[in-house]
Amino acid sequence: MNRRIKMLTATLGLLALLVTAPSVSAAKHRTSDAVEVVKQATADPWVGAKGAALMDVNTYRVLAGKNLHQRLPMASTTKIMTAIIAIESGRLDEVVTVSHSAVKVEPSSIWLVPGEKIKLLHLVYGLMLRSGNDAAQAIAEYLGGSIEGFAKLMNEKAKSLGCSNTNFVNPHGLPHPDHYTTSYELAKISAYALRNEQFSKFVATRRISVPWPNHDNPRVWHNKNRMLTMYEGADGVKTGWTRAAGRCLVASAKRANFRLVAVVLNSPEMWGETAALMDFGFANYYPESVIVKGQFMQSVPVQNGYPRSVGLMASEDFSWPLGQGETLQIEQQWVLPEKVQAPVKKGEQIGHIRLVYQGNCLAEIPLIADQDSWNGWWQYLINRTLTRFYHLLLRGFVTQGV
Repeated sequence: MNRRIKMLTATLGLLALLVTAPSVSAAKHRTSDAVEVVKQATADPWVGAKGAALMDVNTYRVLAGKNLHQRLPMASTTKIMTAIIAIESGRLDEVVTVSHSAVKVEPSSIWLVPGEKIKLLHLVYGLMLRSGNDAAQAIAEYLGGSIEGFAKLMNEKAKSLGCSNTNFVNPHGLPHPDHYTTSYELAKISAYALRNEQFSKFVATRRISVPWPNHDNPRVWHNKNRMLTMYEGADGVKTGWTRAAGRCLVASAKRANFRLVAVVLNSPEMWGETAALMDFGFANYYPESVIVKGQFMQSVPVQNGYPRSVGLMASEDFSWPLGQGETLQIEQQWVLPEKVQAPVKKGEQIGHIRLVYQGNCLAEIPLIADQDSWNGWWQYLINRTLTRFYHLLLRGFVTQGV
C-alpha cells in the first residue's frame, strides 16, 4: 500500500514539471466606449427629471434617456468617482489621519473629529452609505494631497473613460459652477465602477458597523439608498441632493445576469422615476449571448509542435442587450497570428476577437489554447504516456479504495 502511494506521489510530481501551464488572466477586456443607441420602437418611459439615462452595465449600451448630453450638477453622486479612485488606489487598508479642514465640510457628515485615525476602507463605507462629506474630504486630502490634487485625479479618470462633458472640482459634489456632468456620462462612470467587485460590495451594503475610537459602541451606518429595499434586484449605487442640483439618484439592479444602471438628475420623484426606467429596461430588453466562455472559436497551426495545431477557446462570456424586434448586428473581427511557435501551453492566450457594433469596439475577448503543443515529438510522447499512466494508476487506487 505504501509503495503505491509513493509511486502515485512521484508520478504527480513529474507530471507537474512537464505539464504545468502559466496562468492566464480572464480579466474583462471591455472598452469604455458607450454605445448610444436608444430604441425607438418602444417609447421611452416619461420622466420629469432634467436629465436621465438607462444603460446596460455590461456593454455601456444606452437603452433610454432624456437630455443625455445636457450639463447638469450631480450633487453627491459625485462620490461614485471618489469611491472608485479610492478603491483602485489599492490603499484601502491604510490608516488616514483626519484633518481639521475635513471635519468642517457640511452638511452631510459621519462625525469625524480632527486627529481621528480611521482606515480608508471605512471612509469609503461612510462615503457611500451615509454620504459623508467629511469622509470625501479626508479621502481627497489623503490620496490627492489636496482637494485640487484629487480633483485632477477625478478628471483624468473621467477623460480616460471618454467623458468630455464632465468636470470635477471637489470630491463631494457641493455646488460649484464648474462642477458638472451629464446623465449619459454619469451612467458610463457608474457602469465602469460597478464592474469593480469591491465597489459593488460597498454600494450593495445595507448596514455596517465600524470601530469608533473613544466610544463604547461602534459606528453603525445604514445605507441611504432606499432602492436596495424597495426594488427587486437592486444592488447600488448613490443618492444626492443640493438645492442647485435637485434630487439625484444613480441606481443599479440585476436580474438573471442582466444588470442595468439608471440615472436621474434633478428629478421631482427620483425613486419612482428610477424604478420606471428600470422596469422599462427589464421589460423591453434581454441579454442575447454572443460569446460563451469555453466556446471553440478557431484553430491555429503550431510550427514544430506536436500536435500540429491547437484549438482556441473564448476566455470569457459576452452578451448584448436586444430589444423587441431587434436583430443581433455585431461584427466579429479576428486578431490572430497565422501560426505560433512551439511550445504552446494550455490556457495560453493566442490573439483575441474584437466585437464591433456600428463602428464601436464593444469588447476584446482573449482566445486561449485548448491544449498543449510540445516542442518535439518526444516531449509529446512522454506527456501522453505519463498522462495515460497517471489516469490508469489513479483509477486503480480509486477502485481499491486507497
